[in-house]
Amino acid sequence: MSRSGTGEGSNVTEQARLVKHSSTRSLYAHWNERRGSHLAPDRAEIEPGAIRAALGDSFILGSMPSGERIFRLAGTRVCGLFGRELKGEVFDHLWCDSDRAATRDLLAIVANEIAGIVAGVTGTTAEGYCVDLELLLLPLRHRGTSQARQIGVLAPLSVPFWVGASPVRALALTSHRHVGPALQAAPTPFTVAADGARVRHGLLVYDGGREAN
Repeated sequence: MSRSGTGEGSNVTEQARLVKHSSTRSLYAHWNERRGSHLAPDRAEIEPGAIRAALGDSFILGSMPSGERIFRLAGTRVCGLFGRELKGEVFDHLWCDSDRAATRDLLAIVANEIAGIVAGVTGTTAEGYCVDLELLLLPLRHRGTSQARQIGVLAPLSVPFWVGASPVRALALTSHRHVGPALQAAPTPFTVAADGARVRHGLLVYDGGREAN
């Protein structure tokens, strides 16, 4: 990683140790290197050849006029988890109903606060099989804005025997933490937003100005 001799670089290195999957580490390292002096790199600055081993677990999200985030690109292993091509699908449609609002809130944090997110995720099949996954979401600049694109990884921490034969039907969030050059990575339990609450800065924000952990 760049700037490894600085205090910031040491913090980035420590954050990289906190992620579990090699594809997550690879993409995060490349994203951090390519951003240079910016908070996020430009979409065109990401070099697929530099993250070749992680491409199958990687994806890029784009924004629709409605505000929904759709897959613009999805790696073969990500598509294989769900048993179909994901390009053009709405990202939060992959999630269980109870976690869709919270997932949209996390995407908003990535886009609006230019902050990375690493999350623990559980995928479940129609037969009831479960797999533990790691999700990485990072902002990208595109045409001058950091809100239009996100790049990420969705990868199983271990590959169960049924992957490729039994598609994942729904994802559920289990934990999340912020990562990024300007943020200290700290694991936090994930609490689903309820009763009109929104996730912001790792807190639940309620209409009326109240905040709770």
